Amino acid sequence: MGMAAGKGTPERPASPSADRVLTVLETLVAAEGGLTLTALAKATDISLATCASVVYTLEQRGYAARRVVGRSHFWRPTMRLYDLGASLVRQGDLAGIAGPHLRVLADELKMPAHAGVLDGASVVYVAKAATSGFIQFDTYPGKVSPFNLTALGRAIAAHLPEADLEPLLSRLTPGTGPKAKRPTPRAFRAQLAKVRQAGYAVEDEEEEAGIACVAAPVFNAEGRVVGSIGVTGFSRELVKRRLATAAGLVVGQAGEISAGLGF
Repeated sequence: MGMAAGKGTPERPASPSADRVLTVLETLVAAEGGLTLTALAKATDISLATCASVVYTLEQRGYAARRVVGRSHFWRPTMRLYDLGASLVRQGDLAGIAGPHLRVLADELKMPAHAGVLDGASVVYVAKAATSGFIQFDTYPGKVSPFNLTALGRAIAAHLPEADLEPLLSRLTPGTGPKAKRPTPRAFRAQLAKVRQAGYAVEDEEEEAGIACVAAPVFNAEGRVVGSIGVTGFSRELVKRRLATAAGLVVGQAGEISAGLGF
């Protein structure tokens, strides 16, 4: 909910009914399991009757489903939401154009490669080229991570217009990895300056112990950053042994994708 200019109270939504529908839907998505109408009404602070009306409509449209256990009905969102998001991603062209280039990176480096876009203060993984082998990394299309803790997010943030970057600086997320430091706007700006100078971003054991990522930005025909691509691997291999090689390949493939987008 946004804040009204010069006031301390939230802005009144232009459409209260639409606001309630989105609140119900977001609450269902955030819940790990299904919710009863009573639990949903309590979580959203919306009346039971209104919650019932909303979820019945979502069910009719295919965005919600219910599971009956005894006398209780548990509501959950459906994968139709994913279909909407996937269609939006395809419209942006990045996932489709990046696919073959991610495959090149994965095959050359023997590491999973990803494409990501910025969504608010998060990076959403929109495509992945996996590698064979027993060890697999917990990355997948649809994964969401704090933008400042990933090389993908840093590669994008380094090239954002100031008007887009400034609001994000108040939403920096602390990392939990062994090399994580307390994030501050000043330190993060300095980090982004190094990204612009190098042409690529690195994240090394800040989000997760033993894991590192290298990423480079992707630009569209107007010269605006629209996403990034990168690889994920073990820190001891990616950063300590193969950083120059990996960075060169990632930057090169990012450049080819940008060219495919008209840059």
